[in-house]
Amino acid sequence: MATMITEECINCGACEPECPNTAIYQGGAEWEFEGAKHAALSADIFYIVPEKCTECVGFHDEEACAVVCPVDVCIPNPDIPETEAQLIERAKQLHPGTDFGTEFPSRFREDAGGGDAPAAAPAAAAPVAAAAPVAAASAGPALKLPAVETWEVPIDCHGCGGTYSVLFQHVRSGNVLRCPFCKGAYTVNTSLHNQISKMLRGFHTRWTTDFEAMRVRRQREMDEFEARQKRELEDINEKLRTISKTVNPAGGPKKRAWIFG
Repeated sequence: MATMITEECINCGACEPECPNTAIYQGGAEWEFEGAKHAALSADIFYIVPEKCTECVGFHDEEACAVVCPVDVCIPNPDIPETEAQLIERAKQLHPGTDFGTEFPSRFREDAGGGDAPAAAPAAAAPVAAAAPVAAASAGPALKLPAVETWEVPIDCHGCGGTYSVLFQHVRSGNVLRCPFCKGAYTVNTSLHNQISKMLRGFHTRWTTDFEAMRVRRQREMDEFEARQKRELEDINEKLRTISKTVNPAGGPKKRAWIFG
Protein backbone atom coordinates (compact mmCIF):
# COMPACT_ATOMS: atom_id res chain seq x y z
CA MET A 1 0.00 0.00 0.00
CA ALA A 2 1.18 3.55 -0.61
CA THR A 3 2.67 5.42 2.31
CA MET A 4 0.72 8.30 3.83
CA ILE A 5 1.43 11.10 6.32
CA THR A 6 -1.04 11.41 9.18
CA GLU A 7 -2.43 14.59 10.70
CA GLU A 8 0.09 14.40 13.54
CA CYS A 9 2.77 15.69 11.10
CA ILE A 10 4.81 18.54 12.63
CA ASN A 11 5.96 19.89 9.24
CA CYS A 12 9.65 19.37 9.99
CA GLY A 13 10.35 18.57 6.32
CA ALA A 14 12.81 15.76 7.09
CA CYS A 15 11.02 13.32 4.81
CA GLU A 16 10.84 15.37 1.61
CA PRO A 17 14.51 15.14 0.49
CA GLU A 18 14.68 11.41 1.34
CA CYS A 19 12.05 10.32 -1.19
CA PRO A 20 13.68 8.78 -4.30
CA ASN A 21 10.55 9.52 -6.36
CA THR A 22 9.90 13.16 -5.32
CA ALA A 23 6.50 11.97 -4.14
CA ILE A 24 6.47 14.13 -0.98
CA TYR A 25 5.31 17.74 -1.11
CA GLN A 26 4.83 20.52 1.41
CA GLY A 27 1.27 21.34 2.38
CA GLY A 28 -0.36 23.67 -0.13
CA ALA A 29 2.22 23.02 -2.85
CA GLU A 30 1.08 21.65 -6.20
CA TRP A 31 2.44 18.27 -7.19
CA GLU A 32 3.78 17.41 -10.62
CA PHE A 33 3.51 14.20 -12.61
CA GLU A 34 4.41 13.54 -16.26
CA GLY A 35 4.70 17.24 -16.94
CA ALA A 36 1.30 18.15 -15.53
CA LYS A 37 0.65 19.98 -12.27
CA HIS A 38 -2.10 19.02 -9.85
CA ALA A 39 -3.75 20.61 -6.83
CA ALA A 40 -2.22 19.93 -3.43
CA LEU A 41 -3.58 16.91 -1.58
CA SER A 42 -3.16 18.72 1.74
CA ALA A 43 -3.12 22.38 2.60
CA ASP A 44 -1.56 22.24 6.05
CA ILE A 45 0.91 19.36 6.29
CA PHE A 46 3.32 17.47 4.06
CA TYR A 47 1.65 14.85 1.90
CA ILE A 48 2.64 11.87 -0.29
CA VAL A 49 1.32 11.41 -3.83
CA PRO A 50 0.16 7.77 -4.18
CA GLU A 51 0.79 7.78 -7.95
CA LYS A 52 4.49 8.46 -7.30
CA CYS A 53 5.04 6.42 -4.13
CA THR A 54 6.78 3.04 -4.43
CA GLU A 55 7.30 2.55 -0.69
CA CYS A 56 11.00 2.83 -1.65
CA VAL A 57 10.84 -0.59 -3.38
CA GLY A 58 13.83 -0.71 -5.72
CA PHE A 59 15.82 1.78 -3.62
CA HIS A 60 15.73 0.84 0.08
CA ASP A 61 14.69 -2.09 2.25
CA GLU A 62 12.38 0.19 4.21
CA GLU A 63 10.55 3.45 3.58
CA ALA A 64 13.07 6.29 3.82
CA CYS A 65 10.46 8.80 4.97
CA ALA A 66 9.40 6.58 7.87
CA VAL A 67 13.03 6.11 8.92
CA VAL A 68 13.77 9.84 9.27
CA CYS A 69 10.37 10.94 10.60
CA PRO A 70 10.86 12.07 14.23
CA VAL A 71 7.21 11.53 15.15
CA ASP A 72 6.48 8.34 13.18
CA VAL A 73 3.63 9.69 11.08
CA CYS A 74 4.69 8.12 7.76
CA ILE A 75 2.59 4.97 7.74
CA PRO A 76 1.06 2.54 5.19
CA ASN A 77 -2.24 3.73 3.72
CA PRO A 78 -4.79 0.95 4.44
CA ASP A 79 -7.01 2.21 1.60
CA ILE A 80 -4.39 1.60 -1.11
CA PRO A 81 -3.05 -1.97 -0.86
CA GLU A 82 -0.33 -2.77 -3.42
CA THR A 83 2.04 -5.65 -4.09
CA GLU A 84 5.78 -5.58 -4.53
CA ALA A 85 5.30 -6.31 -8.25
CA GLN A 86 3.07 -3.27 -8.64
CA LEU A 87 5.49 -1.02 -6.79
CA ILE A 88 8.63 -2.10 -8.67
CA GLU A 89 6.74 -1.65 -11.95
CA ARG A 90 5.90 1.91 -10.90
CA ALA A 91 9.54 2.50 -9.97
CA LYS A 92 10.57 1.39 -13.47
CA GLN A 93 8.05 3.78 -15.01
CA LEU A 94 9.25 6.68 -12.85
CA HIS A 95 12.92 5.89 -13.53
CA PRO A 96 13.06 4.45 -17.07
CA GLY A 97 16.85 4.73 -17.22
CA THR A 98 17.45 2.68 -14.08
CA ASP A 99 18.19 -1.05 -14.13
CA PHE A 100 16.70 -2.46 -10.93
CA GLY A 101 17.65 -6.08 -11.69
CA THR A 102 16.00 -8.95 -9.82
CA GLU A 103 17.59 -8.48 -6.38
CA PHE A 104 16.37 -4.94 -5.80
CA PRO A 105 15.91 -3.65 -2.23
CA SER A 106 12.39 -4.06 -0.89
CA ARG A 107 10.73 -3.96 2.51
CA PHE A 108 8.64 -6.95 1.40
CA ARG A 109 11.78 -9.08 1.56
CA GLU A 110 12.60 -8.43 5.21
CA ASP A 111 10.50 -11.35 6.39
CA ALA A 112 10.24 -14.94 5.19
CA GLY A 113 7.09 -14.20 3.19
CA GLY A 114 8.69 -11.70 0.76
CA GLY A 115 7.63 -11.71 -2.86
CA ASP A 116 4.35 -10.21 -3.93
CA ALA A 117 2.54 -10.39 -0.62
CA PRO A 118 0.27 -7.35 -0.16
CA ALA A 119 1.58 -4.63 2.09
CA ALA A 120 -1.69 -4.26 3.98
CA ALA A 121 -1.66 -5.19 7.63
CA PRO A 122 -2.71 -8.84 7.93
CA ALA A 123 -5.64 -9.98 9.96
CA ALA A 124 -3.09 -11.23 12.46
CA ALA A 125 -0.35 -13.73 12.73
CA ALA A 126 -1.08 -17.18 14.08
CA PRO A 127 -2.37 -16.99 17.68
CA VAL A 128 0.28 -17.27 20.34
CA ALA A 129 0.07 -17.87 24.03
CA ALA A 130 2.78 -15.38 24.90
CA ALA A 131 5.17 -12.89 23.36
CA ALA A 132 7.81 -14.20 21.00
CA PRO A 133 11.21 -14.94 22.55
CA VAL A 134 13.59 -12.01 22.72
CA ALA A 135 16.44 -13.83 20.99
CA ALA A 136 16.96 -17.22 19.42
CA ALA A 137 20.14 -19.25 19.43
CA SER A 138 21.69 -19.65 16.00
CA ALA A 139 23.73 -22.54 14.74
CA GLY A 140 26.87 -20.60 15.61
CA PRO A 141 28.07 -19.22 18.92
CA ALA A 142 26.24 -15.90 18.55
CA LEU A 143 22.72 -14.84 19.44
CA LYS A 144 20.62 -12.97 16.92
CA LEU A 145 17.79 -10.52 17.32
CA PRO A 146 15.08 -10.12 14.71
CA ALA A 147 15.02 -6.84 12.81
CA VAL A 148 12.87 -4.25 14.58
CA GLU A 149 10.28 -4.26 11.79
CA THR A 150 9.89 -8.05 11.96
CA TRP A 151 9.63 -8.24 15.76
CA GLU A 152 6.46 -9.98 16.87
CA VAL A 153 4.34 -7.73 19.08
CA PRO A 154 1.74 -9.40 21.34
CA ILE A 155 -1.74 -7.88 21.14
CA ASP A 156 -4.48 -8.50 23.72
CA CYS A 157 -7.95 -8.45 22.20
CA HIS A 158 -10.35 -6.21 24.15
CA GLY A 159 -13.30 -8.24 22.91
CA CYS A 160 -12.48 -11.87 23.74
CA GLY A 161 -9.32 -11.49 25.80
CA GLY A 162 -7.27 -13.64 23.42
CA THR A 163 -3.64 -12.87 22.67
CA TYR A 164 -2.17 -12.88 19.20
CA SER A 165 0.90 -11.37 17.59
CA VAL A 166 1.63 -9.12 14.63
CA LEU A 167 4.90 -7.91 13.13
CA PHE A 168 5.90 -4.47 14.31
CA GLN A 169 5.95 -3.22 10.72
CA HIS A 170 2.14 -3.45 10.84
CA VAL A 171 1.81 -1.70 14.20
CA ARG A 172 1.39 1.74 12.64
CA SER A 173 -0.91 4.60 13.57
CA GLY A 174 -4.27 4.09 11.93
CA ASN A 175 -3.75 0.44 11.00
CA VAL A 176 -6.65 -1.82 11.91
CA LEU A 177 -5.68 -5.26 13.24
CA ARG A 178 -8.14 -8.15 13.37
CA CYS A 179 -8.31 -10.67 16.20
CA PRO A 180 -8.02 -14.23 14.79
CA PHE A 181 -10.36 -15.51 17.51
CA CYS A 182 -13.35 -13.17 17.43
CA LYS A 183 -12.47 -11.01 14.37
CA GLY A 184 -12.70 -7.95 16.59
CA ALA A 185 -11.00 -4.77 15.37
CA TYR A 186 -8.01 -3.22 17.12
CA THR A 187 -6.97 0.21 15.83
CA VAL A 188 -3.37 1.20 16.48
CA ASN A 189 -3.00 4.73 17.80
CA THR A 190 0.06 6.97 17.71
CA SER A 191 0.78 6.60 21.42
CA LEU A 192 0.91 2.79 21.21
CA HIS A 193 3.12 2.85 18.13
CA ASN A 194 5.51 5.43 19.58
CA GLN A 195 5.92 3.61 22.91
CA ILE A 196 6.60 0.25 21.27
CA SER A 197 8.91 1.83 18.68
CA LYS A 198 10.94 3.65 21.34
CA MET A 199 11.27 0.54 23.49
CA LEU A 200 12.15 -1.85 20.65
CA ARG A 201 14.62 0.45 18.92
CA GLY A 202 16.28 1.41 22.20
CA PHE A 203 16.60 -2.21 23.29
CA HIS A 204 17.80 -3.33 19.87
CA THR A 205 20.52 -0.67 19.79
CA ARG A 206 21.61 -1.33 23.39
CA TRP A 207 21.61 -5.12 22.96
CA THR A 208 23.53 -4.97 19.70
CA THR A 209 26.11 -2.59 21.18
CA ASP A 210 26.61 -4.70 24.30
CA PHE A 211 26.88 -7.91 22.29
CA GLU A 212 29.45 -6.40 19.93
CA ALA A 213 31.48 -5.18 22.92
CA MET A 214 31.35 -8.68 24.39
CA ARG A 215 32.42 -10.21 21.08
CA VAL A 216 35.38 -7.84 20.82
CA ARG A 217 36.35 -8.55 24.43
CA ARG A 218 36.17 -12.31 23.90
CA GLN A 219 38.25 -12.05 20.75
CA ARG A 220 40.87 -9.99 22.59
CA GLU A 221 40.97 -12.51 25.43
CA MET A 222 41.33 -15.36 22.95
CA ASP A 223 44.18 -13.58 21.19
CA GLU A 224 45.93 -12.97 24.52
CA PHE A 225 45.41 -16.60 25.56
CA GLU A 226 46.82 -17.92 22.29
CA ALA A 227 49.85 -15.60 22.58
CA ARG A 228 50.45 -16.81 26.15
CA GLN A 229 50.18 -20.44 25.12
CA LYS A 230 52.57 -19.84 22.24
CA ARG A 231 55.14 -18.35 24.61
CA GLU A 232 54.78 -21.31 26.98
CA LEU A 233 55.21 -23.72 24.08
CA GLU A 234 58.36 -21.96 22.95
CA ASP A 235 59.64 -21.95 26.55
CA ILE A 236 59.11 -25.67 27.06
CA ASN A 237 60.82 -26.45 23.76
CA GLU A 238 63.80 -24.33 24.81
CA LYS A 239 63.99 -26.17 28.11
CA LEU A 240 63.95 -29.49 26.27
CA ARG A 241 66.85 -28.35 24.10
CA THR A 242 68.76 -27.24 27.19
CA ILE A 243 68.29 -30.59 28.88
CA SER A 244 69.38 -32.46 25.77
CA LYS A 245 72.59 -30.40 25.68
CA THR A 246 73.57 -30.76 29.35
CA VAL A 247 72.81 -34.41 30.03
CA ASN A 248 75.14 -37.01 28.46
CA PRO A 249 73.27 -40.09 27.33
CA ALA A 250 74.48 -43.53 28.43
CA GLY A 251 77.07 -44.97 26.05
CA GLY A 252 77.91 -41.57 24.62
CA PRO A 253 81.55 -40.60 23.85
CA LYS A 254 83.50 -39.25 26.81
CA LYS A 255 86.51 -36.93 26.80
CA ARG A 256 89.58 -38.66 28.27
CA ALA A 257 91.64 -36.85 30.92
CA TRP A 258 95.27 -35.83 30.10
CA ILE A 259 97.82 -38.10 31.68
CA PHE A 260 99.61 -35.23 33.44
CA GLY A 261 96.68 -33.73 34.93
